[in-house]
Amino acid sequence: MAVYICVMLHSLLKTTLLIALFAFTAFSASAQKVIEPKDTPAEWSKPYQPFRIAGNLYYVGTYDLASYLVVTPKGNILINTGLANSADIIKKNIATLGFKFKDIKILLTTQAHYDHLGAMAAVKKQTGAKMMVDEADAQVMADGGSSDYALGNGVSTYVPIKADRILHDKDSIILGDTKLTMLHHPGHTKGSCSFLLDVKDAVRTYRVLIANMPSIVTEKKFGEVSEYPAIEKDYAYTFDAMKKLSFDIWVSSHASQFNLHTKHKPGDTYNPAAFIDLKGYDTYLAELDVEFKKKRAE
Repeated sequence: MAVYICVMLHSLLKTTLLIALFAFTAFSASAQKVIEPKDTPAEWSKPYQPFRIAGNLYYVGTYDLASYLVVTPKGNILINTGLANSADIIKKNIATLGFKFKDIKILLTTQAHYDHLGAMAAVKKQTGAKMMVDEADAQVMADGGSSDYALGNGVSTYVPIKADRILHDKDSIILGDTKLTMLHHPGHTKGSCSFLLDVKDAVRTYRVLIANMPSIVTEKKFGEVSEYPAIEKDYAYTFDAMKKLSFDIWVSSHASQFNLHTKHKPGDTYNPAAFIDLKGYDTYLAELDVEFKKKRAE
C-alpha cells in the first residue's frame, strides 16, 4: 500500500511539474519582449486624415506609413497597419470614413517589417480577421521579425502573428465583389509583395497597383548577407517584374514613395486622377534600380 501511494505521489508530482513547465513556457511566449527601433521617424506615427483614393479603395494610414482599406459588401480588407501605436489611429480613420472596424475580414501586408505589421496582432485580435501573407515572409511574421535578415538580429520588433493563409505569386484574394492578385516582389524582405486590383466608381474602372517598392535595407554587400543567399537574384527578379506591370493608379507602402502629400491635401475632394502617375512610378523605380546596381557592383 505504501509503495502504491509513493508511486501515485511521484506520478502526481511529475504531472504537476509538467503542467508548471508548460504554463511557464506559455507565459514566456506571451511575454516575449518586443523592441521597436529607436530611430523610427516621427512622421510614421503622425495622424493623417483618411480619404477615398478611387472606387472602394481608401487611405487609412498615418502621415507616411500607408494603410489601405478595401471595402466590399461582404466585409473589408485592411492592408498594412503601421507601428504598434497606429491601431487607434487606423480605427479612428475607419470610423471617420463611416465604416466599422469590426467589418475587417482579411488582413494583408506588403512586407514583414515592424513599420507595416506593428499593430497587426492587435487588429487581428480585435476584429477576428484572417491574416494572409506571402509564404516567404510567414516565418519572419511568426517570430515578430526576429529572424529578418536586416532588422531582426534575434529580437522581435513587433508582436508575432500566425498566418491563417499562405499566399504564393499570382494568388487571388477574393472578398465580396473585389479580387486582389498578390505579386511576389522579394528583396526588401524575402516575401515582399504588391497587390493588383480593379476598383470602379460612377465614371470608370481603375486598375490599381499597391506596390512594395524594392528599396535596399541592408548595409552589407549582397554576398555578405548569409541569412539571405538569394537576395541579389530576388532583387533583380523584382525590378524586372515591376517594370513590366500595367496599371492606371499606383500607391505604395510609404506615402512619401508615391508623393501622397503633393497629390492629396487634407480636405481635398474625391480625385482619382491625381494618382494616375505612371511617370512618377517609372522615375522612382529607376532611382531604386540605380541604387541596386551600385550595391551589386560593390
